Amino acid sequence: MQHELFDCPMAQSLNRSILMKFSDEFETRFAEMVPHYPTKRSALVPTLLYAQDEVGFLSDEVIAELAERLDLPVLEVHNVISYYSMLTTKPRGKFNVQVCTNISCLVRGAEDILHHCAKKLGVGHKGTTADGLFTLEEVECIGACSWAPAAQVNYDFHENLTTEKMDKVLDEYRRKATQ
Repeated sequence: MQHELFDCPMAQSLNRSILMKFSDEFETRFAEMVPHYPTKRSALVPTLLYAQDEVGFLSDEVIAELAERLDLPVLEVHNVISYYSMLTTKPRGKFNVQVCTNISCLVRGAEDILHHCAKKLGVGHKGTTADGLFTLEEVECIGACSWAPAAQVNYDFHENLTTEKMDKVLDEYRRKATQ
């Protein structure tokens, strides 16, 4: 829950500006995006994604700020967040590894890929490695059925996976983190 620095209604905007500051890039994206939609509410999901990319997760402060900007109740924003598995209110690792286990991926070995990742990373479903680099998630579908089994790391797709290919994927992201 957000704690207001000032209780009077006129100061609420000041409270948020003190508690939640987005980058200039986010502000530019937001200002350009909202007018492209028929209603402000229509911009909610992309705005949540941009905010999550910037902050790392959707904190109470982020949620309250976006709810106000889009003229929505905070509860409605929470409801949308709870619907989409790609949105989170808890911090994740730098690299969010999502292994699809829907039917196409499952019959082509996704369960082996998921268990291999869990063993290699030392975490289970929605777990984050101690170094904060990886979060592992089992997800229902990433829309890559023709290239199963598949996984997504942040916004990058990895297809026709084997445990050996998955090792290379994870090792490459670990290498990127140390550069």
